[in-house]
Amino acid sequence: MPRLFGTDGIRGIANIELDVRLAYRTGQAAAMALAAESNSRPVFVIGKDTRISGDMLETAFISGLCASGANVMRLGIVPTPAVAHITTELKAHAGVVISASHNPYQHNGIKIFNSRGFKLSDALEDEIERLVNMRGAMPMEVDENIGHVLWGGITHLERYITFLRSIAKPGRRIKVVLDLANGAAVSTAYKVFEHFVDELHIINDNPDGLNINDGCGSTSPGALSDAVLRTGSDVGFAFDGDADRVIACDEKGNIIDGDKVLGICARHLISEGKLPGNLLVSTVMSNLGLRKYCKEGGVELLTTDVGDRNVLEAMLEKNAVLGGEQSGHIIFLNDATTGDGQLAALKFLNAITLTDLPVSEIVRDIPTYPQVLRNVQLPAGITKEQALESPALTAAIAKAEGELDGNGRILVRASGTENLIRVMVEAQFLEIAENLAMTIALAVLE
Repeated sequence: MPRLFGTDGIRGIANIELDVRLAYRTGQAAAMALAAESNSRPVFVIGKDTRISGDMLETAFISGLCASGANVMRLGIVPTPAVAHITTELKAHAGVVISASHNPYQHNGIKIFNSRGFKLSDALEDEIERLVNMRGAMPMEVDENIGHVLWGGITHLERYITFLRSIAKPGRRIKVVLDLANGAAVSTAYKVFEHFVDELHIINDNPDGLNINDGCGSTSPGALSDAVLRTGSDVGFAFDGDADRVIACDEKGNIIDGDKVLGICARHLISEGKLPGNLLVSTVMSNLGLRKYCKEGGVELLTTDVGDRNVLEAMLEKNAVLGGEQSGHIIFLNDATTGDGQLAALKFLNAITLTDLPVSEIVRDIPTYPQVLRNVQLPAGITKEQALESPALTAAIAKAEGELDGNGRILVRASGTENLIRVMVEAQFLEIAENLAMTIALAVLE
């Protein structure tokens, strides 16, 4: 049986891979595991994004929690980092988010934080998975031991908004566009940013359950570029469906990915004496341009395997306060325990508004080497492990590395959330990167 928890919780297509039965059993198992760990009746905080299956899965998960004796604080539609923040603020035993983050609306997921706002340990995930996979029904509480649900979304969400406002210390007021991806940021973004900008334009803020991440947000930043140019704004920020990622855009419509946000923020923190050891943590996906920018600016760049979980583990081990991914998942560990797109946008605003230079000039010093990413959907019956062990793939990679001759990089890895193989090729010239990426992608299919 495949592992239930991936790199970012439980993920799957709603009512195909992730249905109400699995959500209910996972709720029961989580309640039982946390009760055993804490030796008390556990309290869970739960939120969701805007996708249509959220109500269904949230209700099933809450039912499982209550059936096994846990109490629940229900927040409604809120960003993932808000759940982590409120969980720690309330001193709850765990926080839960019903979301598939940047994935299409058909997908959904269950992400669980511990009492400190970090993702669950492997041991606790393993225990929850063991209980879910047990044969037969799990025991249920009766009488006064049945759990109950409290509603505290508005009050606690306001506290999270106040926390984000405290992060903003802009030097000058500028025109800003926000793309909310028709996702969870609709509950917070306007109140967070309205006080700190000269003009605020918001797009994709009308979720209908089906349009989350649909041609918008951090995975489709073209809409953000268009809006920045149309409104004559100075900068734009696009979040993903659960608002734990951010991608920016300069006044010319050029995309500013997570690498460049990290680079600018790292140098800004150094100027304030707030980057211990001048250390920045990123992943192997970080562009060669970021590595060059860091070296020139005295930033020590440490890279990890792909995934915010790996970034966070390295940050905790090395006492780093800033880390993140090219995808826009950025962690400011002195302020939050997980990636927070809105927080990262505010930190970026703090840095770019200290000068009168346009944003395009500020980020110009971070070069971008052509980087091509191909996602290869695997045929039914073929596992990611089988694909990665294919002799045809091994030979294609070796041949491509020979052609690069040290002037680029190749990274082939399995997706942590979907049945995909991700192929990344970085080279001096785009045509070379595209050709090699296509060759390797075809080898995956073989």
